[in-house]
Amino acid sequence: MKRGFGSDNHSGISPEIMEAIEKANVEHALAYGDDEYCQRTVSLFKQLFGQQAGVYFVFNGTGANVLNIDAMCRSHHAVVCADTAHINVDECGAPQRIVGCKLLTVSTPDGKLTPELVKTQLHGFGFEHHSQPRAISITQSTELGTLYTLDEIRALADLAHSYNMYLHMDGARIANAIVALSSQMGREVTFREMTTDQGVDCLSFGGTKNGLLMGECAVILNPALDMEMKYRRKQMSQLCSKMRFIAVQLAAYIETGVWRRNAEHSNAMAQLLYEGLKHQEGVKVMYPVQVNSVFVKMPRNAWHKLLDHYFFYDWDEAADVVRFMCSFDTTEQDVNDFLAAIRQVMADEK
Repeated sequence: MKRGFGSDNHSGISPEIMEAIEKANVEHALAYGDDEYCQRTVSLFKQLFGQQAGVYFVFNGTGANVLNIDAMCRSHHAVVCADTAHINVDECGAPQRIVGCKLLTVSTPDGKLTPELVKTQLHGFGFEHHSQPRAISITQSTELGTLYTLDEIRALADLAHSYNMYLHMDGARIANAIVALSSQMGREVTFREMTTDQGVDCLSFGGTKNGLLMGECAVILNPALDMEMKYRRKQMSQLCSKMRFIAVQLAAYIETGVWRRNAEHSNAMAQLLYEGLKHQEGVKVMYPVQVNSVFVKMPRNAWHKLLDHYFFYDWDEAADVVRFMCSFDTTEQDVNDFLAAIRQVMADEK
């Protein structure tokens, strides 16, 4: 498959991650997380997020999100999220089927929830005919490539806690968010500062989109939620027998700094793409380009022709908005060639 701009899931595996897998592929190790590799990686996550953190390796991002929601909610509860949230759009109803709870979606202009938007769904408490709001779920960075500031995360956590609710963060692209936020603030922002210190109760820690083979992690930051989670993970079919091969990826990802290098590069490639598009006649960049995605509106005939040469996804076909994603292995030449192809299809429209 030609290297394109469809998804950061389309890229391969970082060499550092492959090396870590190969090194762990020796002798025997205890199964289901009882091995030394998993124990060491759990300790590493506790260093990142706080010693109180509960660390649960899972197969994928949907598994991490659903396990976190299951920690917060029961079937009569509801989760407030943006209408563009992955848990609402791209998880095939997994939270509703597995946890049984309801999603209360909110329309947003930029993929970000605000206390004012969330409050529109905070009613019916104590009324047995209504699902009870129990959690707020945000994505950092959002599905539209936008970024929550630390203050914005704190405000949502404070709102949730004032209603005896919880705040969940979907961190499928948490590395891209940390890098972007650090650049925005002019200093290094840590994982803990963006999550635990801002009042986030649980986190889905992703890496597959940034160089891992597979495997994500549900991190329970609020000890009150860390109740019998190992049984819940097993019931959800998210308990990996050869778990060491998930754990060593995450350990190498963090310890070698590959999470940062990969995210810095994919973010930079998105900026390069944005710079080449922002003055392109007939093309409109729809949202701030803060991480590794660029959303544009362009004539339908043009983006249909472009699909003959590059794969990418339409985001809102009715509005002719498409999404271009950059990966850790996207090169400047890839971007320049793509921009040339865009210029050509746009010229053909005249």
